[in-house]
Amino acid sequence: MSPPQNSQSKVSTTGALGMTLKLPMTRREALRVSLFSTAGLLLPHAPMAGADAPTTAVATAAGTAGPAGASEAKSRAKSIIQIFLWGGMSHIDTWDPKPDAGYDYLGSLPKAIPTNVDGIQIGELFPNLAKQTDKFSFIRSLTHRNNGHETAAYLVQTAHAPGERLAYPSIGAVFALCKSADYKGLIPPYVVLTQPQGRFSEEGFLGPLFKPFATGGDPNAARFEVEGVAGKGITEERQRARSALRDKLNTMGQAMAANPQLAASAEARKQAYELILGQAGGVFDLSQEKAELRDRYGRNTFGQSCVAARRMVEAGVPYIVINFPGGWDTHSNHFATMRRQCPQLDQGFAMLLQDLHDHGLLESTLVWCCGEFGRTPKIDWQPPWNGGRNHHGNVFTALVAGGGFKGGHVVGASDAKGEDVKDRPVYPVDLLGSIYALGGIDASAKLAHPMGFEAHVLPSAAEGVKSAGLLTEIM
Repeated sequence: MSPPQNSQSKVSTTGALGMTLKLPMTRREALRVSLFSTAGLLLPHAPMAGADAPTTAVATAAGTAGPAGASEAKSRAKSIIQIFLWGGMSHIDTWDPKPDAGYDYLGSLPKAIPTNVDGIQIGELFPNLAKQTDKFSFIRSLTHRNNGHETAAYLVQTAHAPGERLAYPSIGAVFALCKSADYKGLIPPYVVLTQPQGRFSEEGFLGPLFKPFATGGDPNAARFEVEGVAGKGITEERQRARSALRDKLNTMGQAMAANPQLAASAEARKQAYELILGQAGGVFDLSQEKAELRDRYGRNTFGQSCVAARRMVEAGVPYIVINFPGGWDTHSNHFATMRRQCPQLDQGFAMLLQDLHDHGLLESTLVWCCGEFGRTPKIDWQPPWNGGRNHHGNVFTALVAGGGFKGGHVVGASDAKGEDVKDRPVYPVDLLGSIYALGGIDASAKLAHPMGFEAHVLPSAAEGVKSAGLLTEIM
C-alpha cells in the first residue's frame, strides 16, 4: 500500500537523460478536474489552482529509450484509445484461432476466417475486423502468468508487480500527466467510457487529479447523460434558466466582483457551464453525428462508446478508455456470451479504425485492446461451468493500431493449442514501453512521488522485471 497522498506537494525530478519537465497544475487544469465531482457540481475550492497550485513532474523525451532492448521510435501518438476487455476475453475463440485443436478446445466455434492480409486468420465472429487487418497488428504472445483479475489488470496497465510498497499509476494516468502541459481542453485528460471496473486505483500515487473521469450514462440512449454534464431529466433550456436565475440572485458576487476568491468562483462557474451548455460539452452530444454513421458503429453501448471516443480524440483528449460493457468473465455460459458480444466488438472496433482513418486521425491516435489475461484453451465441461473457460495469464492476445504501429503484422506466437508462448514472448513492460515510446514518453523517467520515494514510469531490469524488448517489429 502506498503512503498517504499529498497532492499539494511541490516536487521535481530528473529522468534518465538528465531532463526535468515540470507539469504545473494550472488554474484551467484544476477547474477541469473539479468540474467532475461526484455530485456533478463545480466545487468552490478553485483557489488551489492559483499561485500555490501543486506541481507534478516527470521527465519525458520524444523517441527515447524505454525498457531493456529499446530502440529509438518516432513520437506519433497524440491521443490513445484503450479498449479494455475486462474479465479476460478468450484468445483462442477470437484473435489467435487454432482450427485444428479439436472439440475440447474449440467447442461450437471451430472456424477461422481469412483476413485482408495474406496468411493471417482470425476467429469466425470477426468478419469486419478481418477486412481491416491491414490497419492493425496482433500480439499473440502476451504473457505475465498471473491469473488474478485485480493483480493481472494492474500488471497489464502499469507493468509493475502487484504487492510492492507503492501503488503505481496506470498508463492512462501517466499519459494524462505527461500531456497535460499541451492539452488545453476542459474535458479531463483521462476519460473512461462508461463505468470504471474497480480492479485497482488507476491514478495510483499521482492522486485524485489524475483519477480517470468515468462518464456514466449510456451513449446509446436517446440522450447521453454524462455525469456532471447532462443532468438526468434536466433539459438545456432548464439549465440555462437556472444559470440565469442564479446570476440574477447573486447580488453579493456582483457587488464584490473584484474579490479574488469570488472572481475565481465566477470563472469556475463560467467554465462549468461551458461544459454543460457550450462547445466543450458538445463532444458528448452524439446526435451531432449522422445517423447512418452511428448505425455503422452498431446501436449498442459499445458501438456508441466508440463514436464518443473518436469525438474526444478530435477534441484532443489525451487518453480514453472504453471498458467493454458486460465484461468477458466467461467461466460459464461462455459460448453464448461470445456469440452475443463478439459481433458488437467486431462491428464497433472495425468501424472505429475505419472512421479514425477517414478523419486522418489514425496516424496520431494509438489504439490498443486486450483484457487482463486470456481464457483457458481447454474447455471446462464439468459442472458448474458446463462449457466455460477459466483465467489464463500464460499467453493471450492484444491488438494494436495507429499512432506509429504498423498494420498487417503478427508478433509472437502461442503453441498449437494456445496454452503457452511458442516464440517471441511479449511482457507487459514491453507492450507499455512501446506505447510510451510512440507517445514520446521516456519510460525510464522518474515519477514524482508525494513522499519523495524513488519511482519510475516502468520498472527496469535491475528490479527483476521480465522483458524481451520493445515491439520494434511493428514500430
